[in-house]
Amino acid sequence: MRRILVSSVALAMMASSASADMKIGVLLGFTGPIESLTPDIAAGAELAMTEASESGKFLGGQKVAPVRGDSTCVDAAAATATAERLITSDGVAAIMGADCSGVTIAVTNNVAVPNGVVMISPSATSPALSTIEDKGYFFRTAPSDARQGEVLAQVAKARGIESIAITYTNNDYGKGLAESFSDAFEAVGGRVELSASHEDGKADYSAEVGALSASGAGHLAVFGYIDKGGKGIIQASIDTGAFDKFLLADGMIGDSLVKAIGEPLNGAVATAPGSDSPNATKFIDVAKAAGIKGDAPFVGQAYDAAALIILAAQAAGSMDRAAIQSKIMTVANAPGEAIGPGEVGKALELLAAGKAVNFQGATDVELNEVGEASGSYKEYEVRDGKFTGVNVH
Repeated sequence: MRRILVSSVALAMMASSASADMKIGVLLGFTGPIESLTPDIAAGAELAMTEASESGKFLGGQKVAPVRGDSTCVDAAAATATAERLITSDGVAAIMGADCSGVTIAVTNNVAVPNGVVMISPSATSPALSTIEDKGYFFRTAPSDARQGEVLAQVAKARGIESIAITYTNNDYGKGLAESFSDAFEAVGGRVELSASHEDGKADYSAEVGALSASGAGHLAVFGYIDKGGKGIIQASIDTGAFDKFLLADGMIGDSLVKAIGEPLNGAVATAPGSDSPNATKFIDVAKAAGIKGDAPFVGQAYDAAALIILAAQAAGSMDRAAIQSKIMTVANAPGEAIGPGEVGKALELLAAGKAVNFQGATDVELNEVGEASGSYKEYEVRDGKFTGVNVH
């Protein structure tokens, strides 16, 4: 009887293991300064997981399950604690995230790398992440702000902007982008009259706006967050008449800003990672069918980040964390059959058959030697209360 009991328990354990989900952490700022953007970003990542699960092709029919965690975007201690919970208590195989650069640096250094867990960020853009000591465990599907600063400078020059003041959120993201843009703008003949940080969460930004206006600049570049200080700076600028012409970066693009500011925001110009490629266009349709806004900031990058984790596990034939890390670059780049959005199941089938794939996804992702996308940027202009794409760089 005991022998039969042991055998039954062993069989039950084997069955449980065979049907176990692979968990992927979704570490994003569900609260904080970009909380209005986060639901779409998370949904983009989870769409790739749904494709894998519904295909029945992932590791012999296993499922992929998201486990959400709040990075807050700005609180490094809170993000670190959440990441520790995802890795230890929830047992995620990898993390899609984090989102904002400061918390991403903290989680990479303090949690992911020490525990040998892959992180793929869809939106952390600080240039400092290009040289982080990550032992090959950090990747990002969004390009560095070293590139965004250059693109913004080109956009400003093309629009005849000669003099500008800069306000930036006082963290890794804001500082890195402000420095990149300042250098690039001055290199093309522009003048930066003043570059000054702002703190998020203040009720009144009139003092900051007054100093920026006193610089004599005709335009204001706002490198902040859509739901916090960046929005407050713009509102104070309009209320006081200090500025009515704005240059914005990716952290400021979203429906909530135009709804909050209204008509005075018309004419503002912005950039964010994106393109009008066939894959980008197809992803919008794929996402729409799932009830997701596929052209919202970083949604395509999140889909690609999650898909790369899934395909790396399939290529490795394992949910082991180190095995996943070893195959990220393999599935992200050539050679192999090109895989677009909505084709996660197809890629899984090819990998199961021992064939190579080159995942291009929603953003034509290609990772360089340090594991980050070079990518392209989309130029937007606010027209009739909507961010409208007008160019690709």
